[in-house]
Amino acid sequence: MSEPKIIDGKAFAAGLRDRIATEVAKLKEENGITPGLAVVLVGEDPASQVYVRSKGKQTVEAGMQSFEYKMPETTSQEELLAKVEELNNDPAVNGILVQLPLPKQIDEQAVLAAIDPAKDVDGFHTTNVGLLGTGSDNGLVPCTPLGCIMLLRDHFDGNLSGKKAVVIGRSNIVGKPMFNLLLKESCTVTVAHSRTQDLPGEVRQADIVVAAVGRPEMVKGDWLKDGAVVIDVGINRIDKPEGGTRLVGDVDFASACERASAITPVPGGVGPMTIAVLLANTVTAACQQNGIAVPKL
Repeated sequence: MSEPKIIDGKAFAAGLRDRIATEVAKLKEENGITPGLAVVLVGEDPASQVYVRSKGKQTVEAGMQSFEYKMPETTSQEELLAKVEELNNDPAVNGILVQLPLPKQIDEQAVLAAIDPAKDVDGFHTTNVGLLGTGSDNGLVPCTPLGCIMLLRDHFDGNLSGKKAVVIGRSNIVGKPMFNLLLKESCTVTVAHSRTQDLPGEVRQADIVVAAVGRPEMVKGDWLKDGAVVIDVGINRIDKPEGGTRLVGDVDFASACERASAITPVPGGVGPMTIAVLLANTVTAACQQNGIAVPKL
């Protein structure tokens, strides 16, 4: 087979951010609305701090308002819930994101349930999960799976109908919403996981493979059907023989390239899409809250 097409998530995300900035400028000009995103960070997790900084920077670059709240590691659940309630009632805030993971004294589910579903730009509230599961267009959808669907729609010129898809992984954050999004595109979808019998056999049936298991290079090239399109959601850091580390996905990229017709790289594939889609969700939320038609991004 010829070399696969490398699906460039970084370039797609840059284009998406440009479209978002255009829509934000239009919202300001025509409706006097500046979408606002509030991010709450509890504790000192270094990866979360980097991520929150990046979100804030990209929010401002898109012309939106960025509100950042840093709370100490010792914050109680009551204090965090009070902050969420304050943001729920703040008309300048259209989207609320509480950065996970949270310190062990706080129940993540209780916090996610406290966010107003209309402002839940992570798409994790059970109301939004239910709207997605029933095929509604009115909810907010988790950022990473929505980014994957955008990349697939772009690759297939908007028509995924009838394709066989296998999602490897059944998490609430990626696997389950990915299943629902693919179903909505009229794919035939199988969700595979750690208990699946003959996982390679299941994967070999698929025109589209979405790998989201968090195990470095688990999916081998000989698991793939010739011409499969591979979306690798995994981000794993592994040791290099010469010292130091490197990032790899859940798919063994080198062997997958021998079979796949298109594949996302790690880094530079799905990763850059997540924050761009978060900004898109904030625009969607601002429009829905103000009775304005949601732009097609």
